[in-house]
Amino acid sequence: MSKQASAYGRALEIVKRSDDMTGFVVLPRRWVVERTLSWIFQRRRCVRDYERLPEHHEAMVHWSMIILMRRRLARADSRPSSK
Repeated sequence: MSKQASAYGRALEIVKRSDDMTGFVVLPRRWVVERTLSWIFQRRRCVRDYERLPEHHEAMVHWSMIILMRRRLARADSRPSSK
């Protein structure tokens, strides 16, 4: 995965919880990943592995993110511009 991240000019950082922490502790930037996964899993075909090939499941994940970004961009276009 680090090869893919470097190919796109991204840095990969693994955030781990330290052993001396007890209870709930918010880890930096982990909420971004969890939020994105929850958005993806709102689509029924992404929750279970209905697809026969991994490529089909990957396509469904891409499709759900396309829908998400399309809605986000459409919402941004409909907002009135502030002057």
